[in-house]
Amino acid sequence: MDASDLRIALFSGNYNYVRDGANQSLNLLARHLLDRGVTLRVYSPTVDMPAFPPTGDLVSVPSVPMIGGRGEYRVALGLTPQVKADLEAFAPTVVHVSAPEFLGHAAVRWAKKNGVPALASFHTRFETYFRYYGADFIEPLIASLMTRFYNKFDRVMVPSPSMVDLVRDWGVTAPVSIWSRGIDHDRFRPDRRSLEWRRAMGIADDDVAVGFLGRLVKEKGLDVFAEVLDQLRARAVPLKVLAIGKGPAQGWFAERAPDTIFAGHQSGNDLGRAVAAMDVFFNPSISETFGNVTTEAMASGVPVVAARATGAVDLVEDGVTGFLVDPADIDGYADAIAHIVADPALRRAMGAAGHQKAQRYRWDTANQAVLDAYLELAAPR
Repeated sequence: MDASDLRIALFSGNYNYVRDGANQSLNLLARHLLDRGVTLRVYSPTVDMPAFPPTGDLVSVPSVPMIGGRGEYRVALGLTPQVKADLEAFAPTVVHVSAPEFLGHAAVRWAKKNGVPALASFHTRFETYFRYYGADFIEPLIASLMTRFYNKFDRVMVPSPSMVDLVRDWGVTAPVSIWSRGIDHDRFRPDRRSLEWRRAMGIADDDVAVGFLGRLVKEKGLDVFAEVLDQLRARAVPLKVLAIGKGPAQGWFAERAPDTIFAGHQSGNDLGRAVAAMDVFFNPSISETFGNVTTEAMASGVPVVAARATGAVDLVEDGVTGFLVDPADIDGYADAIAHIVADPALRRAMGAAGHQKAQRYRWDTANQAVLDAYLELAAPR
């Protein structure tokens, strides 16, 4: 079987209406598939003004806004008769599901009923989200439900070795392999650093900028970030805080970290410039399965301080490209950041080491692993 024989039905809870790392990865995968002759059809909720144009044919799935103050996201209502008719007419050779929500459950049921192999990709540790909203007692139940969900598939693809270990520990017995991630090495590189841009943002040449990169949502560890800043201020560590991105928790974070410089949403080479403007990248999130933002900072020559959690442990070489810290260790984070702030030679050495390590992450190599998995699943059928 060749790539041109494949007909892939890709199901996403958010393909392009709100920009995040998961859907950008899916769109890059779609481009890789289309360039190699794969026939692709994407099923996802849509909005009138999406964050970016979709890659490939996109079928709009009926949906409603998510409750709980997160109405920017939408919940698909499953396979309605019209969507199911479209799917049956498309006649996929493989069904690919990217999230364990109603649409994903309906898609895998349809695949099983119709004898079509099904692949799931794991992008986000949803079970950790409840910690940030005072409901961490629900986490074991969510992990159990996710385990049952992923065990319905013929193949599960996770982004990193630490995620393989996690899902195996949960009890996922389906075949598991790795779909890693890549970097746009032209966009993210050390020479994108602009002192002029830093000055325009209020960051002097001799200031040390500690950066956040991503959607400003609590599940990215913003509470820990703010607590660490409090500790650093108490120690009188001289630094500036640069936040790149937008999100519903920006107001909350601005109150907790009032001196933060908010650069807003950045894209293209402007994003590369903003990331290279950092002197330290701080990522306390435990919800990452890979950490695209971590590799982007590394590629830009920026040392990283991150939670010792899935994703980061596969990327950051502790003491070489940055520091890994136990997720709840506020003093440990503050120690690591203060150490890097105080030692310009260490910053340069860690930044150079991270840039070198990041060269191994290439989108073509990563996405080919998914295409190969499709071919393996479709071949026996």
